[in-house]
Amino acid sequence: SSNTNNNNNNNNSLTTKRSFASKADFYKTLGVAKGEDKGTIKKAYFKLAKKYHPDTNTGDDKAEEKFREVTEAYEVLSDDKQRELYDTYGHAGVDPNSGFQNGGGGGNPFGGGAGGFDFGNDGS
Repeated sequence: SSNTNNNNNNNNSLTTKRSFASKADFYKTLGVAKGEDKGTIKKAYFKLAKKYHPDTNTGDDKAEEKFREVTEAYEVLSDDKQRELYDTYGHAGVDPNSGFQNGGGGGNPFGGGAGGFDFGNDGS
């Protein structure tokens, strides 16, 4: 029997791993303009979250999907760093699989260079 832990199928957590329910523009999803302040974005989110919440739309898969979309949009647009990445790179900027997270997209993908090896004088 295989005892492999596969965390990629955890659809219950919207904050850890994003799969992006849709690739729709986050601003359009929330019905706000790109330059809106956090307060306006928050107000738009709460209005839509209340409208599409699974507890008020029991058994409505479309409402649940829409709720997921507005939540993803709000999570990105309410966080300054995430919003900046999204505004600059679109969905790729906030997709954990794109490489833009943790460092803004630049740098060495292999991290610490030579991995601690000293290629200097060996003393001979």
